[in-house]
Amino acid sequence: MLARLRCVLLCASLLAGARAWAAGWEHLSDVDRVQELKDGVELSAGKAKVRVTFFRENIVRVRVAPNGVFPKDYSWAIIQPPEPPTVKVHDSRDQVRITSGAVVVVVKKSPLLVNFENAQGKTILADEPSSPMAWNGQRIEVWKKMPLLENYYGLGDKPGTLNRRNRAFTLWNTDSYAWQESTDPLYKTIPFFIGLNEGTAYGVFFDNTYRSNFNFGLESPDFYSFGSEGGEINYYYLAGPQPKKIVQMFVALTGHTQLPPYWALGFQQSRYSYYPEARVREIAKTFRDKKIPCDAIYLDIDYQKGNAPFTIDRERFPAFEQMIKDLAAQNFHTVLIVDLHIKKDPGHNYVPYDSGIRNDAFVKKADGSLFVGNVWPGESVFPDFTLTRVRTWWGGLFSDFVNMGVAGFWNDMNEPALFLTPTKTMPLDNLHRLDDGTILQHRAVHNFYGMENVRATYDGLRTLRPDERPFVLTRAAYAGTQRYAATWTGDNISTWNHLRMSTPLMLNLGISAYPLVGTDIGGFAGSPTPELLTRWIEVGAFNPIYRDHTAKDTADQEPWAHAPQYEAIRKRYIELRYRLLPYIYTSVEESFRAGVPLMRPIFLEYPQATEFYGDERNFFFGDDLLVEPVVTELVDPEEIKLPPGTWYDFWSATRFTDKDKIVLSPKLDELPLYVRAGAIIPMQPLIQATNETPRGPLELRVYPGENCRGSLYQDDGRTYGYEKGEFLRVTYACTVSANTIGVSSHIETNGRAPWWNAVEVKIYGLASSPKQIRLGDQTLTGWQYDSDTHAVTFSVPDAMRDWSAQVVQP
Repeated sequence: MLARLRCVLLCASLLAGARAWAAGWEHLSDVDRVQELKDGVELSAGKAKVRVTFFRENIVRVRVAPNGVFPKDYSWAIIQPPEPPTVKVHDSRDQVRITSGAVVVVVKKSPLLVNFENAQGKTILADEPSSPMAWNGQRIEVWKKMPLLENYYGLGDKPGTLNRRNRAFTLWNTDSYAWQESTDPLYKTIPFFIGLNEGTAYGVFFDNTYRSNFNFGLESPDFYSFGSEGGEINYYYLAGPQPKKIVQMFVALTGHTQLPPYWALGFQQSRYSYYPEARVREIAKTFRDKKIPCDAIYLDIDYQKGNAPFTIDRERFPAFEQMIKDLAAQNFHTVLIVDLHIKKDPGHNYVPYDSGIRNDAFVKKADGSLFVGNVWPGESVFPDFTLTRVRTWWGGLFSDFVNMGVAGFWNDMNEPALFLTPTKTMPLDNLHRLDDGTILQHRAVHNFYGMENVRATYDGLRTLRPDERPFVLTRAAYAGTQRYAATWTGDNISTWNHLRMSTPLMLNLGISAYPLVGTDIGGFAGSPTPELLTRWIEVGAFNPIYRDHTAKDTADQEPWAHAPQYEAIRKRYIELRYRLLPYIYTSVEESFRAGVPLMRPIFLEYPQATEFYGDERNFFFGDDLLVEPVVTELVDPEEIKLPPGTWYDFWSATRFTDKDKIVLSPKLDELPLYVRAGAIIPMQPLIQATNETPRGPLELRVYPGENCRGSLYQDDGRTYGYEKGEFLRVTYACTVSANTIGVSSHIETNGRAPWWNAVEVKIYGLASSPKQIRLGDQTLTGWQYDSDTHAVTFSVPDAMRDWSAQVVQP
């Protein structure tokens, strides 16, 4: 039986390879010339040429020119590279070996195949021998061997399972209202994935902006492929071997997310739409009256006159400017939607259209005439964001809103999405202009058009408010868009299945270098049941962007919707979000600085634990919090598996190991949450908005264990003062011996005075009340021991200095 199965698989593989050769593809032939370059080699294979170069340390670039002429080298995703590393080339009869550091590229000569090895000679990634890289007219394709145990992650916002193996995908930015588990494509194009095989990882970034395809094993069980409808074969191999390192390398390649304003990490309330003005004020007042923390209120398109961007409907909002000021006085930040289309409205003093026409700012049809499409305002025109001067013009349009005090902007419909057309977008032969005079068809620009839209918004806000961090939210993206805007998962549905799908989707965005992500809490289309909205608000507290949003003609979806018992639970989790903000902001600063997403799949932290490769429900929130959300309506008793090591239950402080059997059946107000042993978590007293100053000491929760550490980062949360050293960074550590637990604090950077001076330290895991607690040379009194949580609490009154404490146990 086994022999027969092997025969079937082999035959399927051979047939697939034969189909690839027979389908009109022109494959690379044998190498007939090798030319050394300073960073690699250029290979000639008939009329084609292939360049294999080291782009930077541990990153290899492969380019193919079928006609022997490489196009102008430009990327919308890649940031300026450093000097390439030192490269050694050894050319022999059968192969060429290019070595730099621990990475070896082996180019087979007959036929031309590109394989990647580690320093120990193990092949990590290899071309499929039966199908060398190929082209068919404008189409291009790459085939790679697919080991039996290899798993694939990434590609941005694709619904369905976390692991991409045995699935095929199209990358083409698409308005996908009410998308489902099998819907493809969605809103974003991030042609990057991680291969993970028994702890060893690599990454591939296919830097091609045309409509692209990725097939992880549906064509054959032995290989996967990727390609596109145009452009060039141009991909990057990222050597690991750890998956977290791969993510950091891809972030370094395409750019770090910017440190957001602090308020953007608070709770955000939105719907399509809040109007008139009295309704907006009512929403704000209700949050404050009910003491439910909130930082932002969104206005969707109905604040505009006739849905025209950059206008205000004065009948619905007669005192718009005063409303913005009044909301700010209540510590609310107003976020306005501004779609990228401009209403075609000549002769009515509509400045965005009139000035755009004067500046020749809009996209043209193939015959050179103005392109007009139908969107929310009716007939509309579309800025040509590929031109610097157009992006500058667009950014200047925000000046009135900025002067009013509007805090953030939401660029939607930027796939670009159009009505009354079966393609949902503009014609593919529309023309876009580049600064150097190059003309590109829309088919080449479509996937990064939305990125250039939010780039224009971001740069405009940086010009208008030079020392204030912008907040921009985008629906569409290409690789690198994280440099300019946060994102969310688009128009989801109020179902339990969508709650379940939200986690793997955001996890794949995070490992695709997009850390500031969220969903429409509660679902956009439809109305959630009280239980569904409650569960979604619970897990949403552990999403990077925490925004409740819903569509027209749906029920109220604010936290106080439904009965008081549901409101109380939701309020509790929103409050927990605010109490955790010191930990969250510190983790977000790590994303900004080190390129690690705030929301992470378990395999990113434990790549050797293969049993978690398919875990798409549970995730890490920062380094130390493990979230195990409830995503089903019926909650049956379930045995859960913790990652390797020791863990503390966040709520009860009960200590577990990965060997313990844990069976849970969480009630509606319970979200399983665990803390890694060895974590030190900073928390704060409850506030109603991030502009408020917490009253009381900083709280440090210490969970003794191996490699016990923590950190705290604080700045003003608003400006770029941190670039001049105006920030506070504190590192914490704890040590455990036979009868003593030590906790220490070290101020690494003291460039900003914090809101706190005292620290309340709470150490968990003590079997009994301590014998003594010392702070430096002093013996402390007034400490408390809680026998239920096995925790001791004591205060450090003057904590803005280095300090150490010892808890002596009996």
